[in-house]
Amino acid sequence: MASLVIIKTGDAFPEVVDQHGDFEQLFIRRLNDALPEQLTLKVWDARLTATPPDDIAGAVITGSHSMVSEQPPWSEALKPWLQQALADNLPLLGVCYGHQLMAAAFGGISDYHPAGRESGTRTVRLTQAGQQDPLFSQLPGHFPAHLTHAQSVMQLPHGATILAHNCHDAHQALRYGPRQWSVQFHPEFSPPVMRAYIERQRAALRDQGDNPDQLLSEIIETPEATSLLQRFIGFI
Repeated sequence: MASLVIIKTGDAFPEVVDQHGDFEQLFIRRLNDALPEQLTLKVWDARLTATPPDDIAGAVITGSHSMVSEQPPWSEALKPWLQQALADNLPLLGVCYGHQLMAAAFGGISDYHPAGRESGTRTVRLTQAGQQDPLFSQLPGHFPAHLTHAQSVMQLPHGATILAHNCHDAHQALRYGPRQWSVQFHPEFSPPVMRAYIERQRAALRDQGDNPDQLLSEIIETPEATSLLQRFIGFI
């Protein structure tokens, strides 16, 4: 049976894993309800093995606490696989680290954002291309999304299309091919997971001039962002 594969690139904080599940569980929870009978979900931990599962019909690449610019060997080993997947028109959706890794694999540059970390529930706005994109076009022109990242896509790969942006990051969502997308935000996060991340990052956020208590008070549900996961299945 064909599989939608969750490519695991990292672990969530221990308290998040204990209370809400690790990154792959967050995705499984969101994807299960929309999964057709002919598809199964599999997890490929790319840090442990370079050999992908058989019969991959599509892939979602998770977030990570690693940094793409530091080029971990397992992460570099994923780049040729992603390049081949793009050439084969395999449906792909990269999230956070997955977003930055896809951009780097396809010829862009991902690195630390000069404005620092972006955390919390922030507004993301569609570009004109995003409003016409088959995956994003059903979303409103602007919508809330959960974010936590220190690195960003700083330079686009050739041929990439910007689908969404906000005041912090010009590249919140990208398309690379007919069925290959990536997003900087976390459609798999729930408000409790977002709260746990801000609590963990309190000192770092204060140091860069953010108010963690205000960020906590602004956390809301993000159904539009989350809907991208279920809609992505329709392209497999």
